[in-house]
Amino acid sequence: MADLTVPSVSPTLLSPTAQVTGADLARSRAKDVAQKFEAQFLSSMFQQMFEGLDTDGPFGGGQGEAMFRSLMTEAMGKQVAKSGGIGVADTVQREILKLQGLQ
Repeated sequence: MADLTVPSVSPTLLSPTAQVTGADLARSRAKDVAQKFEAQFLSSMFQQMFEGLDTDGPFGGGQGEAMFRSLMTEAMGKQVAKSGGIGVADTVQREILKLQGLQ
């Protein structure tokens, strides 16, 4: 007859897992949307800031720099928002949650 052994069960499999509620999901989504809004806002501000910058000269980027400037300002906006931003995301997130009744 074959030896029947019972496999052992890991104790971590038996521990309860955290349940994600709809409110937690809404808060997480509101935070993501607020951060994306702040990144877009900052990108627009950086675009205005670089608007009058001359790209000609011996060390300027010329037409290539002017062409890719929008990509640079978008990346800068995303990075600043990701690093903590200027406070716009916090306010937007608070307002989104207030409108949903999830303060």
